[in-house]
Amino acid sequence: MPETNSVQAPTPTLEVPFESWGRYPTYPARMIPLNWQTDFPAALAGLHNGALPVGMGRSYGDVCLLKGGNLLLTTGMDRLLHFDTETGILTAEAGVTLAQILDFAVPRGFFLPVTPGTKYVTLGGAIANDIHGKNHHVAGTFGAHVTEFELVRSDGSRRICSPTENLDFYAATIGGLGLTGVITWAKLRMKPIVSRGIDYEGIQFHGIDEFLDLTRQSEHIEYTVSWIDCASTGKNFARGVFMQGDHSKVPAELKPSPEPKLVFPFDAPGFALNHATVSLFNTAFFHKQLKPRVVALQDYEPFFYPLDKVLHWNRMYGKNGLLQFQYAIPWESAREGTIAILQEVAKSGLASFLAVLKAFGDVPSPGMMSFPQPGITLALDFPIKADKSFPLFERLADMTRDFGGKLYPAKDAAMTAAQYQTFYPQWEQFARYRDPMLTSSFWERVTGDRPTL
Repeated sequence: MPETNSVQAPTPTLEVPFESWGRYPTYPARMIPLNWQTDFPAALAGLHNGALPVGMGRSYGDVCLLKGGNLLLTTGMDRLLHFDTETGILTAEAGVTLAQILDFAVPRGFFLPVTPGTKYVTLGGAIANDIHGKNHHVAGTFGAHVTEFELVRSDGSRRICSPTENLDFYAATIGGLGLTGVITWAKLRMKPIVSRGIDYEGIQFHGIDEFLDLTRQSEHIEYTVSWIDCASTGKNFARGVFMQGDHSKVPAELKPSPEPKLVFPFDAPGFALNHATVSLFNTAFFHKQLKPRVVALQDYEPFFYPLDKVLHWNRMYGKNGLLQFQYAIPWESAREGTIAILQEVAKSGLASFLAVLKAFGDVPSPGMMSFPQPGITLALDFPIKADKSFPLFERLADMTRDFGGKLYPAKDAAMTAAQYQTFYPQWEQFARYRDPMLTSSFWERVTGDRPTL
């Protein structure tokens, strides 16, 4: 069993600005670094304005922020504790990143069971946001592969949570946005691989109906995702590239990935990403694939993490930052809702540089507050233009609600309390599991609920 001795109570720093990946909003907070020796309850003693465990800060909005509060930095809890090569179960502290896990696991012939579009997130953050990936239709969410974790509460109590022990806290913590306590360590079921390669296929499509046809045809493929052009109209409306792949079954050398060397060096000027430049990029990206269908053996890095090769790529949106919008709309309204929302985006004059379209499957999540549901999910990002972006996001959120869908808290900085409470009517049930000293700017924004100190 992992060590749980607690012998240190860290001293918080003075308040400093802290950004999420979207760089909006930016709030001051006191930083409290954690490691395996930290006495968590002692670290909270005498603090005011609540606390929130955070990892790499890769959420886009304010779920990893706490204005004027205390951020418990988990990245010092970064030990790999045990690995069972027979079962593929890895035990690691919650501050270990997915990149660190891959560096350890890939040379040993194992891969993450579910991965998002960046590997620079912590194990605890992946659980707290119950992240999803390109294989949701066959593997479900990240939490479905977490077999056990330890949860420490501010009163000093420790709970081992699993599908058979403390199931209520297990369900509340997966997708619980870090509000139920501090995860100290977790067990993750890895999957075996024999190669870094992905048997990749890229297929151009024109319109949502062709996307849906490809989705149905690829149900047996493990990984599927689409880039979609949300700037074009007319005959090019909703064109895109459908990307699918499986882990190669041909044995090949397994080695860690090199560290990225490219860095986006400065904040791009606010005018750099506009409708015209995004339209040009979209046209070039669509036609980069010279044939309607391309087959290739691709390394897993560009397949799963194309943006990770450029550090600080969020700077290209300028110093004002970016807003992310991601919905999940159930199948009965998915086609109609997706077309309507894409039309609304096109009408707004704003254009998303990174637009990702995918089908969610029906593998249930173990998390009480998890985002995915069977249907279509669309993720869009926009540079912040205060006079246009926020009114657009409010309209898109209302449309999502009207089509029976919901938004992803990890990507949000704009939904209203009324919208959130409609999307997640179980929030009051979940609130009973929130640690009384833990909160976030997101939670306070969408519920009005505050810590009891």
